Amino acid sequence: MLPILLLHALRHLGLMFLAPGAVFAGIPQQFTYPAALGDLLTAVLALIAIPAVVSRSGLARPLVGIFNIVGTLDLITAISLATIYNAAPYMGPAYWIPAFWVPALLVTHYVVFVLLGQRWKGPM
Repeated sequence: MLPILLLHALRHLGLMFLAPGAVFAGIPQQFTYPAALGDLLTAVLALIAIPAVVSRSGLARPLVGIFNIVGTLDLITAISLATIYNAAPYMGPAYWIPAFWVPALLVTHYVVFVLLGQRWKGPM
């Protein structure tokens, strides 16, 4: 669990969608703001869950669950909004986020759901 939380703590990279030069001019704001802020919220939730997991706190499981639900919904929302508003042609230098980062995050969210469905065994 800990390596997955550390990976998701890097989701501040979604803020690149708001940075001029990281994406092409004209990228739809209906996509950029929800995607960037959703990633930031998920990163913060991952950072909050890390100490609870490491210390084997009773709050670890609920915190990881909240992080995982919010993070999964964020990715589904971002994928949907990018499709609806045709954001792909404007990705520019940030193209690697949807090409590499998003599939990796989706897989790790699935793994967390599987682990949460099992008996909790500590920090892993």
